[in-house]
Amino acid sequence: MKQKVRITLCDDHPVVLAGLRNLIENERDLELVGTASDGAGALKLIIDTKPDIAVVDISMPGMNGIALARRLAQEAPNVKVMVLTLHEDKAFLKQALDAGVRAYLVKRSAAENLIEATHSVIAGGLYVDPAMADLVAEGNSQRRRRSSAEPSIPDLTERESEVLKLTALGHTTKETARRLDVGVKSVETYKARAMEKLGIKTRAQIVRYAATQGWLTDL
Repeated sequence: MKQKVRITLCDDHPVVLAGLRNLIENERDLELVGTASDGAGALKLIIDTKPDIAVVDISMPGMNGIALARRLAQEAPNVKVMVLTLHEDKAFLKQALDAGVRAYLVKRSAAENLIEATHSVIAGGLYVDPAMADLVAEGNSQRRRRSSAEPSIPDLTERESEVLKLTALGHTTKETARRLDVGVKSVETYKARAMEKLGIKTRAQIVRYAATQGWLTDL
């Protein structure tokens, strides 16, 4: 009898987690061996269970999915990582592939593509969501034309950048303060100033900005 493919699911949205669980449990050749809802929990789960495939959300609290993929490349190199995301963005895709991710799935089409992606990855392939096809094929000239119409991004101070980077990588305010050897209130101030300059309001937007800066490959 053919051995089942062992999978872990890591996502902080209960509805998404439940939907993916149902998809996997309905496949005879797949076996769900555990779920997690944050980066730290995901890392422990994957190290403990050693699945064949780990499906992880890019924007998890505690540790983003790309940083997690880089950790797993060192600590559990036999685990194939598939990332799940809301972001249909070439910057995110590049960061994910650079981190060794084997599949990039967009959440809005995950129900249709998860099983196909899983089989592709197990067979040794690399899977990119069809929703990304146009972006992957898009020429640099078109990207430059689009970028030229956008307002320039304001400059951040070195400290503001450091705080946003650590936030995107999943560090709490206290952890960031300790790493930078500054007070918690100072960290909050730097973060607020940076977010105001960039016109962003949520952690997901911080992660998106971090991806465009190439920060998500750092641990």
